[in-house]
Amino acid sequence: MINTETQFDKAIESCKEIFLKKTKDYGTAWRVLRTISVVDQIFIKALRIRNIQNLEERKVDDDVQSEFIGIINYAVIGLVQLKLNNPVVEELSVKQAGDLYDEAVHIAKHTLLNKNHDYGEAWREMSQESFVDLIIVKLLRVKQILNNDGKTLISEGIDANYTDILNYAVFALIMIDEGKHKG
Repeated sequence: MINTETQFDKAIESCKEIFLKKTKDYGTAWRVLRTISVVDQIFIKALRIRNIQNLEERKVDDDVQSEFIGIINYAVIGLVQLKLNNPVVEELSVKQAGDLYDEAVHIAKHTLLNKNHDYGEAWREMSQESFVDLIIVKLLRVKQILNNDGKTLISEGIDANYTDILNYAVFALIMIDEGKHKG
């Protein structure tokens, strides 16, 4: 039997390990990133995956899996930045960064499990291309929300979009791990 919760945890564990290693290497320089900058970083990664999916030959050796990991980690950074509500030059300890990472992921996991219950794991029938396209749609929505001074009339906010982006990327990693999608 498939256990989405365990697969989620496994995918996040590898993403967090990379995040913490990069935090040790670079510190928390990402604390200066404003929302649009985080969105642009995720957008670049999503477009990179889309290009990899469409190219027969590549000149750069990055793989799809590492790009999805980057999307997850930038989505976490976006959620943390929204929570801290003040992009500044600030050095957080590795422990603080890890705790904030865990908090953001906990919210995303809770959302995933609730939606997964209601949708009946429909994502398992989706293509990797769809995950990427949906991530790009969410990014374009965030850009529009930013153009609307951060306000929405009836739609989800920026945090919900980051959460969905994170979860779509986790789904993609799970599908890669299962051998159902290219990595």
